[in-house]
Amino acid sequence: MSTLRVGTRITPTYVWEVPVRIWHWTMATCMVVLAVTGYFIGSPPPSIGGEASKSFLFGYIRFTHFAAAYIFSVVFVWRALWAAFGNRFAREIFLVPFKMLSPTWWRGFFAQVSHYLFIRHEVQPWLGHNPLAMAAMFFMYVLGTVFMICTGFALYGEGLGMESWAFSMFTSWVQPLAGDSQMLHTLHHLGMWYLVVFTIVHVYMVVREDICSGETVISTMINGWRVSKK
Repeated sequence: MSTLRVGTRITPTYVWEVPVRIWHWTMATCMVVLAVTGYFIGSPPPSIGGEASKSFLFGYIRFTHFAAAYIFSVVFVWRALWAAFGNRFAREIFLVPFKMLSPTWWRGFFAQVSHYLFIRHEVQPWLGHNPLAMAAMFFMYVLGTVFMICTGFALYGEGLGMESWAFSMFTSWVQPLAGDSQMLHTLHHLGMWYLVVFTIVHVYMVVREDICSGETVISTMINGWRVSKK
């Protein structure tokens, strides 16, 4: 079980393994780089004076965006594969649809919601993600990431051309679903803001839990151990 009774003092537990921690911080760095460069791609900076051949600013922005996108996609696939080989906590965020079939999960979910709304003073500790965090990670991060990877590489395939791997694997079916290229750009841009909102909510929830709960949260993603602070 990954939960304990209210008021229970947890024993030190190794929760986040090294591959999960590497994924987390690499993914976080890539998301910042992708959001910043993606914003400038959507809203290009003003033209720079002088000879055009001496400036490659926008090219560097696009290159940085594409490089971060490749890394972001690779670590996401790596994280999904590790869910099959890692400990039970590594699988939590991918199993939310199945966990939602359990009444216990829903009781924990609403208990966490009332806790974050300052209705309940104390809730049971969770060794891994609590149900609210699981739902946020699945519906915002996991699904949001799949959406951004598919739409992003579909746009990338437009630039590479119809003979490219990206066009065959993504553009050929993603763009017809979106309607046209402009709508595909718009959806990808909106997806960026969806992940930005997720990041803000995630940081708030983590910092709040680290302060208000009786267990370590932030340091757990650094050293892997969930430890009671009481």
